Amino acid sequence: MASRARPTPTRQPRSPLRTVLVALVVVAGAVLVGVMATRPHPFPGTVLDGPTALPSGSTRVGGSGFDPTRVVVALEPFATGLTNPLAIVTARDGSGRLFVAEQGGRIRAIREGRVEPVPFLDISAEIASGGERGLLGVAFHPRFPADPRVFVDYTDTNGDTHVSGFTVAPSGDRLEPGSETPILFVKQPFPNHNGGALVFDPQGMLLVSLGDGGSGGDPQGNGQSLSTLLGKILRIDVEHGPAEEPYRIPADNPFASGAGGARPEIWLTGLRNPWRMSFDRATGDLWIGDVGQNAWEEIDVQRAGAPAGTNFGWNRLEGTHCFVPSTGCEDPSLRAPVSDYGHDLGCTVIGGAVYRGTAQPALVGGYLFGDYCSGRLWAIDPAGDGYRSPVEVAKTRTNISAFGEDEAGELFAADITGGTILRVTATRR
Repeated sequence: MASRARPTPTRQPRSPLRTVLVALVVVAGAVLVGVMATRPHPFPGTVLDGPTALPSGSTRVGGSGFDPTRVVVALEPFATGLTNPLAIVTARDGSGRLFVAEQGGRIRAIREGRVEPVPFLDISAEIASGGERGLLGVAFHPRFPADPRVFVDYTDTNGDTHVSGFTVAPSGDRLEPGSETPILFVKQPFPNHNGGALVFDPQGMLLVSLGDGGSGGDPQGNGQSLSTLLGKILRIDVEHGPAEEPYRIPADNPFASGAGGARPEIWLTGLRNPWRMSFDRATGDLWIGDVGQNAWEEIDVQRAGAPAGTNFGWNRLEGTHCFVPSTGCEDPSLRAPVSDYGHDLGCTVIGGAVYRGTAQPALVGGYLFGDYCSGRLWAIDPAGDGYRSPVEVAKTRTNISAFGEDEAGELFAADITGGTILRVTATRR
């Protein structure tokens, strides 16, 4: 997830699926491929470690309830034999299966810790894989299997983003490869900052994360432009699209009218590379891990019921700090992160989830996230909107590329270099 420029987003009636973020560390020689990719030079003329720039009204106070200082987290092996796993999801169909997107273009099903030998989907011939490209996101329709569609986000052989739907076969053990229905196409100008996360919101709308287009420092200003889909989280209705279109614009989207040239798909803006996002099962809050430039990684939250159209500040802000300009960027219209950390602790944030399972009582109600490079895990109290410093709860030897929940709300993490899915456990200090 480095930094990027911007393509002109368009829709296209046929083609693969999705967008990209990846993470691949090449052990011996040092090519960083994937979730973080190599870091570009800073945007010209900026001071990356400028002063704190919390918007008016923000305060550095936490919420109440979960206490991250009393938790110790560990990762236990759960399933092995995967190749560059990038996303973990569940179908919530009662089968207990986990589904893992591999960067190379396959979805693998895991049942009781065993990877099924036949891929759930294999579109490896349709995609460009490597660096921050590949099969980046998966989301099952919220009424699956009654609605047998599964949606994916990937980059095609030209490196452009596709979001597509596939239909599950009658057997339920694979997706029909010929059933692809193109949903969204976005031209990508550079090979990095593709985003790639897919989730359904509590209203059944599909959210799609897109990075700012790549390069470094958002040179074309996509994060702050409403005329492009880049640097945004989109919200579309894949349930009720008109006959000639694959989706409909929800009436409550903040720019649904398209006034002033704003793209009506936009839900949230001002993001650099939102690689992973998740909804809190208990509250409906949307949690976002947005990968930073050269100095700061951030965690953002969009509260359930809050007005849409929130601007998270990129490239005015990097974390809670000024980026462009390097000073004097304070603006009450920008929403600062609820947490951030510097590159003395890591390099690429991997957004996690608020734990709502039952097997790890020490973690209940806490938001857990990690860093791809350092293997550190942090937790914060998700209550309250003030800033809170992340609390380190584990230092692992893994290159974490994703977190995901099973049907019961238990948390898992993907180690991209080890090809392993790990179970999250927690104890009290």
